[in-house]
Amino acid sequence: MIVFPFSVRRFAWHAGLALLPVAQSVHAASQDAAAPTELPEVRVSAGTSGYMPSVASGATRTETPLHEVPQSVRVVTSQLIDDLGATRLSETVDYVSGIARLNDFGGTWDNYAIRGFSSTDMGFLVNGFPGARGYNPMRDTATVDRFEFLKGPAAALYGNSEPGGTINIVTKKPQFTRANTADLSIGSLGFRRAALDSTGPITENVAYRLNVMAEDGASRSSLLDNSKYLVAPAFAWVIDNKTLLQYEGEFMRARTPLDRGLINVNGRIDLPRDRVLGEPGDPNLHLSSDTHQLTLDRELAPGWRTRIGMSYKESGFYGEAAEFGSLLADGRTLTRRNSWRSLPSRDTSAQAEVEGKFQTGGLGHTVLAGVDASRLYMGMDIAYSSIASNPYAIDIYQPVYGQPQPPVAPSISTRENQRSLGVYLQDQIDLSEQWKLLAGVRLDNYRQTVDNLITAKSTSQSQSAVSPRVGLTWLPGAQTSLYLSLGKSFRPNSGVDEAGNAFDPQHGRALEAGAKWQSADQRLGATLAVFDIVKQNVLTRSPTNANFSVAAGEVQSRGLEFDAFGQLDAHWRVSGSFALVNAKVTKDNAIAVGTRLTNIPKVSASLLAIREDAMPLGGRYGVGSGLVYVGSRSGNATDTYSLPAYATVKLVTYWQIDRNTRISLDVHNLFNKNYYPASWGNLAVTPGLGRQIVAGLRYQF
Repeated sequence: MIVFPFSVRRFAWHAGLALLPVAQSVHAASQDAAAPTELPEVRVSAGTSGYMPSVASGATRTETPLHEVPQSVRVVTSQLIDDLGATRLSETVDYVSGIARLNDFGGTWDNYAIRGFSSTDMGFLVNGFPGARGYNPMRDTATVDRFEFLKGPAAALYGNSEPGGTINIVTKKPQFTRANTADLSIGSLGFRRAALDSTGPITENVAYRLNVMAEDGASRSSLLDNSKYLVAPAFAWVIDNKTLLQYEGEFMRARTPLDRGLINVNGRIDLPRDRVLGEPGDPNLHLSSDTHQLTLDRELAPGWRTRIGMSYKESGFYGEAAEFGSLLADGRTLTRRNSWRSLPSRDTSAQAEVEGKFQTGGLGHTVLAGVDASRLYMGMDIAYSSIASNPYAIDIYQPVYGQPQPPVAPSISTRENQRSLGVYLQDQIDLSEQWKLLAGVRLDNYRQTVDNLITAKSTSQSQSAVSPRVGLTWLPGAQTSLYLSLGKSFRPNSGVDEAGNAFDPQHGRALEAGAKWQSADQRLGATLAVFDIVKQNVLTRSPTNANFSVAAGEVQSRGLEFDAFGQLDAHWRVSGSFALVNAKVTKDNAIAVGTRLTNIPKVSASLLAIREDAMPLGGRYGVGSGLVYVGSRSGNATDTYSLPAYATVKLVTYWQIDRNTRISLDVHNLFNKNYYPASWGNLAVTPGLGRQIVAGLRYQF
């Protein structure tokens, strides 16, 4: 929300969605040099102290204190990202309850399950805009202020999404206080990284931020390598004391192999983790992502604000790779196909909303009304070689690389266009000091057209959906809150049935209850939640024609989550999580009822504890350890094999030599554990990295 106290020109951009008052201000000479004037400061206001957040605007799109939100929200703050030494979103998810790793398409994109349901497509937002549609490189942390894990359905605000939850990525914002940070890291397994974060004023009303990053990434084998580069400029223009215009750009280029990993042999995974079953000599895939966001925030009147924004993202994904086929009866010959693909996408979206605060009948209201529209284009051209004569097979135990590439022929060539329009309304009602009610609803209109250039056929569907949400919070005291919420979600099903009709969309229903606690100094907090989610109209095999599907399947996820985080005392900060999730098939024509959903562990947990204190010779040190446990998981859709449970340990250490200089030394996977975070299909298994030592130097100037 926008707050301009008494027209004082000082505020901070928050969450890519709102503006907050700031206690600080920047003083500079006005046009009349004799009369100093208080000028605006635009800075990131994360609402955090260490690991403890106070707000997460993605949950309600308003500045509602987290303990009043009837929803489980876990915020991975910049401090936690820093302590973990995380350079990607993927390196933070293990420390959030109820998040599981899924097939990441050979290490090329982010894909996680929240409470059992995949985060593909609308699985994450960037400053409240769609950020996961199309084909995207894995999310880097160079531009990230924090990750907001919003548990439960988000459809009442954001439309098409899964019922398990959504991740809102909040990026770093320009500041009027000049600051520069340079980071250099070097580590084992081929890791090298350099980054620069620079911000400051351009004029008295315009500030900039520039993030630049280059990285040679760690690899599980010396035969593989990957690299990426990022440039992200941002500008904030304080037009007047009621208006802020901001632009953010992000341009990433990545080169990486399509690494499907290892395979299981009759349910056993006994290949060494550095075994490469693709072709190391193939050129790396080319991935690109160019994003532009433009937002205008303005105060209309005391208690009323409006926000208008646009986002445009263009991404590319192309190259060749050896793809897995099947394992022959000898138990050692893996058939493969040579493949080539080009996957371009363009995603355009626009939003407009108004928020107002007022009183009626002794009740306080915070009303939010908005409309958004989007258009998504995705192309898919894939060519495969023939697998009939096994000309490209490989011995999994004694691989020989450098075989001649068999020719490829077009297999898939489609052009997909999606258009959507949504309107939403939300009211947060202060029933009393202790009781808070949240009610919202969204109406979506969705149209999809897919043109198959090989068969010269086109299919289209037009759907509409209503997504309500209601939640009640009780605050028995200043430190505790209890809540109950119910929400619905929808997600379109692609394709048509055997009669040529479009499928009805998937519908989800989620019931959640929980409790939140925060210490009196608001530096330590905890959340306990229980949930019951059912998703219907999941595609399953048609009972009358096995070549087609019907929207008749159903899956269910029930569980319990617990997160604790913050500052224990002057020296210790901790982050802990525990999740018990039972995600299974409850109705299907091809899969047995009760089958566990792929890659979803029943039990997972994590703990990070760091002690910080003064050094005898000056400066401060930090030393700590992180533990992650993931239970056994189903390896494929029919649960014919399982991924074993695992636990990994990391060590983190740093020395803040002085105000400007910090050195660090981290050890990931301390005990060099063989573990498998995810699988894909009936064969492919993703191995985790071995022990990795990373040394870092940070200098602020």
